[in-house]
Amino acid sequence: MPDVSSYAPVLSFEDARHLVQRHATLVQPVGTETVDLLSAFGRVLAEPIIADRDLPPFSRSTRDGYAVRSADMARVPVSLNLIGEIRAGEKAANLPANVAGGQTVSIMTGAPVPEGADAVVMVEYSSANGKRIELSRSAHAGENVVPRGAEARQGSVLVEPGRRLNEAAIGLAASVGKSRVSVYKRPRVAVLSTGDEIVDIESTPASTEIRNSNIYSLAVQIQQAGGDSVRLPIAPDEPKRLRDLIEQGLEADLLLMTGGVSMGRYDLVEQVLSDLKAEFFFTGAQIQPGRPVVFGRNVARAREMRPTYFFGLPGNPVSTMVTFELFGRPMLEALAGMLPRPLMFVQAKLKSETKVKPGLKRFLPAILSGEFENTQVELVQWQGSGDIAAVGRANCYIVIPADRERLAAGEFVPIILRY
Repeated sequence: MPDVSSYAPVLSFEDARHLVQRHATLVQPVGTETVDLLSAFGRVLAEPIIADRDLPPFSRSTRDGYAVRSADMARVPVSLNLIGEIRAGEKAANLPANVAGGQTVSIMTGAPVPEGADAVVMVEYSSANGKRIELSRSAHAGENVVPRGAEARQGSVLVEPGRRLNEAAIGLAASVGKSRVSVYKRPRVAVLSTGDEIVDIESTPASTEIRNSNIYSLAVQIQQAGGDSVRLPIAPDEPKRLRDLIEQGLEADLLLMTGGVSMGRYDLVEQVLSDLKAEFFFTGAQIQPGRPVVFGRNVARAREMRPTYFFGLPGNPVSTMVTFELFGRPMLEALAGMLPRPLMFVQAKLKSETKVKPGLKRFLPAILSGEFENTQVELVQWQGSGDIAAVGRANCYIVIPADRERLAAGEFVPIILRY
């Protein structure tokens, strides 16, 4: 039997992540569908959202006050003749005639600025005496005015395909009259847990058995990343049944397997995949938790339009969650039609000194706490990658570089926020 690890390397975290990202650029989204606008929230846009007119469609006041000619405001205070009022939504036919020198118009926030006026003085700097308005503050051209088309020109792209539709994008689509939009279909992601020690969550486990929690945590992560999970039966440590289930999983758009990828005697996943002519890109990454993660694709389908990529994720729950976020998510997002994006860390102040063994890049569960500018982060006390309770308490991961063994209290450290 071939030794998979002899020709598929263990990579640094950065090399492994970049390799997954390169392959993610090769996949095509799984198709498109048209949905109503509110149902599109959280989906990935498959068509550009185009401005159907200039935004704003007229020069708009950003303040309640008085529309003026800036040339009249060179010296203040100045007294101007009030010739009318403009409210938001005012019809063009009702707008005052061109504002001439020495004249002003009362104007509301969001109302169109009349011809001749090029600035707005806020109402706080005014006093009225009949039809005369005294203004005590000068104004330069363009002050408190958003010019027509300043936000977008007619025909310009407001939201590009490949963007996940958040509340702002939904609002933009509504502003141009899009009641229905084209989005990418959600990829089908098969999830397969392996091992004789795994039992269904409804079962009462024996003293050496554990419930199949990974399939549920992964289902949530898949949904958050834009996919739909297909939960397969638990695969035993028996080659024929394991092969049957892996072949079923390879019919999906992406296959995630948990367990069976370390160096134990009964870890058969890599061997079964090798027998299926799978191509392995790496069989480990120099990280903790999650070092024995596996990435590859089914070569037997590579001649078709869509080869099936797979990940073998370590079976310990924390390792499973971390390796999906680091490696599985970018591939799934590509299948869901999202534009590629880098993995970005944010910085937070470390609450307590932390010591680790150097050599692996670590992604350790932590709690970000505090408020405003006084936030700080501290490692959760945990018992290793099987400690799912620790992750339940955590809201982020501290990232510790492979060459560091001590992080001082008060030092700013990189973190990844959990979804």
